[in-house]
Amino acid sequence: MLGRSKNSLSFRPSLLACAISLGFLTACGSFDSRAPGALDGYTAQEIFERGEFELETGDADDAAFFFGEIERLYPYSEWAKRALIMQAFSYHRDADYPNSRAAAQRYIDFYPVDEDAAYAQYLLALSYYDQIDEVGRDQGLTFQALQALRVVIERYPDSEYAQSSVLKFDLAFDHLAAKEMEIGRYYLKRNHFAAAVSRFRIVVEDFQTTSHTAEALHRLVEAYLSLGLVAEAQTAGAILGYNYQSTEWYADSYALLTGQGLEPVSIGDNWLSAIYRQMVRGEWL
Repeated sequence: MLGRSKNSLSFRPSLLACAISLGFLTACGSFDSRAPGALDGYTAQEIFERGEFELETGDADDAAFFFGEIERLYPYSEWAKRALIMQAFSYHRDADYPNSRAAAQRYIDFYPVDEDAAYAQYLLALSYYDQIDEVGRDQGLTFQALQALRVVIERYPDSEYAQSSVLKFDLAFDHLAAKEMEIGRYYLKRNHFAAAVSRFRIVVEDFQTTSHTAEALHRLVEAYLSLGLVAEAQTAGAILGYNYQSTEWYADSYALLTGQGLEPVSIGDNWLSAIYRQMVRGEWL
């Protein structure tokens, strides 16, 4: 597995081997390895070890170049296969995510049943996942990360990358819920209650397993009370009390409801009462 340690993006090249086999490049400071034809006279192994040397010394961009040259000069060799996955890794190390993704995808296309195919798919997923930043940014990358991580989980369930992919999938899923909450709170603060409800409803219906569900239910109590939809507010409070009674969100919702002479109970026939029947009574039909 290319000398990588388990569940990490790391490698263990031999600097001694690189130094011995690649003296041709290190001894002469004027050597331009990127000049046309500069590497044509060297073996795939020599170029590969140069790429490892560059990774070890911290120049991931140069490492990716050397691994790419192997693919160009020795396209059908075993070294080319090894170099391609290392090129994907090098680009990722250099935060060049589009090129990392492209190299990883080529590996999957060319060697779909190879033992490193799972690692290539994992790298492809990370090329999206590692670009997920603060909640306020566009979430297109989050969706792509989820899709790519799901492939690792479903296609390579016994690989060493499956567990890490599950953890990252859950975090990315939570990230999407956080985005909906951010937008919902934005609308709520500006008294756009119907728009806020639509966002909090998404969290309750589509992201029930995330850490944001309790707050979403509380915000629904707030929004529905502001809209005068008492039955929906009470039902949201009932669901909150059933699942999250010990949280501050239930305490706040309970205070809001009882302050208006109401209580957290399921009333009426609405989307929340349907969830209450399913969740509490087990009535799925």
